[in-house]
Amino acid sequence: MIVVSDMMGTLTTGSPFLGLVDWVKHNQSKFRANLYMAAIIPSYLLAKNGLIDWQAWGQKLMVESLAYIKNANPEKLTHASEWVVEHDFWKKRREDVVARLIKHREQGAQVYIASSVVEPFIEPFAKRIGAQTIGTPIEIVNGRVKLVGGLMANEKKIEQVLSRLGVNRVDMAYGDTVLDIPLLEHADHPVAVYPDARLKAVALERGWEIIGDTPKVG
Repeated sequence: MIVVSDMMGTLTTGSPFLGLVDWVKHNQSKFRANLYMAAIIPSYLLAKNGLIDWQAWGQKLMVESLAYIKNANPEKLTHASEWVVEHDFWKKRREDVVARLIKHREQGAQVYIASSVVEPFIEPFAKRIGAQTIGTPIEIVNGRVKLVGGLMANEKKIEQVLSRLGVNRVDMAYGDTVLDIPLLEHADHPVAVYPDARLKAVALERGWEIIGDTPKVG
């Protein structure tokens, strides 16, 4: 049995950006951390009010914030990643959904977290529940953390999942937004987790399982 879950919004309500800014505050510069927070306020207000796409804004923010890790090396990246999970992702985990994934694994399933989040930020979370990771790969070049290719999102996510696992479909899939529909459509048992309004409408129409109420953006 193969179980695949999205991460952000599905397994945790945390934020890669906020987690990394917190790491900067405690490990690099409180002043710079405050500047980073102040700089996003205008775009945050636009996203919160639906004037720009919330999901695209969050993904762009995550990519740009990788530059906050100054003079990056593997050890520093590992420390930042573990900090983000310990102080943000895990504290804000959706315990009901995480418990289901753990139960799947205990019953013998192969459990994967597939996300557009960069892989180092997924791995400490995945280890806590015994899952494997399929995320956006990164590399360190001249002290900077950079993506290897584009974000693993939308259709690219399910393409990577099916290619890596060598299958045409998976047994179960979990997702929280309309962007996860390509993943959910390739599962025998799709589960919409605290879905956004558009995903909830699709899930109701198609008879997919739904966990939790639709959240408010922001």
